[in-house]
Amino acid sequence: MANSEKVKLACRGVWKVFGRGAEEFMANEPTPSSDALRAAGLMAGVRDVSLDIGEGEIFIVMGLSGSGKSTLLRCLSRLVEPTAGQVFFEGRDLMRASAAELIEIRRHKMGMVFQHFALLPHLSVLDNVAFPLAIQNVARPEREARAQEMIELVGLGGRETAFPRQLSGGQQQRVGIARSLAVKPELWFLDEPFSALDPLIRGEMQDELLRLQSVLKKTMIFVTHDFDEAIKLADRIAIMKDGSVIQLGTPEQLVLDPADHYVAAFTRNVQRAKVVTARSVMGPIRNTSAHHIVRATDKIADIAPAVIEAGSPVPVIDERERVVGSLAPQAVIDTLIGKDVRA
Repeated sequence: MANSEKVKLACRGVWKVFGRGAEEFMANEPTPSSDALRAAGLMAGVRDVSLDIGEGEIFIVMGLSGSGKSTLLRCLSRLVEPTAGQVFFEGRDLMRASAAELIEIRRHKMGMVFQHFALLPHLSVLDNVAFPLAIQNVARPEREARAQEMIELVGLGGRETAFPRQLSGGQQQRVGIARSLAVKPELWFLDEPFSALDPLIRGEMQDELLRLQSVLKKTMIFVTHDFDEAIKLADRIAIMKDGSVIQLGTPEQLVLDPADHYVAAFTRNVQRAKVVTARSVMGPIRNTSAHHIVRATDKIADIAPAVIEAGSPVPVIDERERVVGSLAPQAVIDTLIGKDVRA
């Protein structure tokens, strides 16, 4: 987690079961098998999911269509009611919160961005971004000032008076992001926010999200079906199948040690050098040239030219500037061509 000492959002044993009598069924059989659910005429969208998401973490939930990723996101925000389990936000059990309390939490502590921008066509950019604050009865001068701040933050300064129809898809999504940030949320839910954009704009929006995160340090739960997007953005990734979390780990862990063939299929075409770090392929400490130094967390793709140019092993240092190993040019070359060269 980004901050292992502080969990921002957690869930324990969360299920979402669809069908008549689901709650009664789950009360009598807390961990039903697929056969038992099928016999009862029920379908599980989310199956027994437990997660801890750290403060400031970009936590990606991914899987194929129908895997349960969007349903899980909605259960975590209680936009969809879990059939069983607990959801904790800053240690508070959201399952015990009243409808009025949930509204207040969503208005003041949660931001949400979805695939469809859902901008109000009759409102300008400024008024769209300020809309959540108007719902909170924030005075016009204050809400417009904060909306203007968010518009500048997402790079839309000068388009305040434009209407959604006058904006490109990428600009519309920036408005949606600015609107969700206007309430200064502590928890940010994003459900495939870039999937409707063309590849070039999608890449730009991913870069924009990382830029915003470097400034704002939000806790994000981000749903995608694109593994390249996931490894670019994620601190950790949960891969789902049939409502269950199959594997949870860093992008590097998923690429190097996929739990099964399903996870391996997601990672098969990933350029390993963009994911694998120096720590994973370094050798023991040895006499090295100090002209080049790399960090244990550096991605091989980023340091490959310098290490290969060095012509001999270079020292690898940790976050405390201590030498913890050495990285040989051949290990870098092997990683670039896709060989598994873990120490």
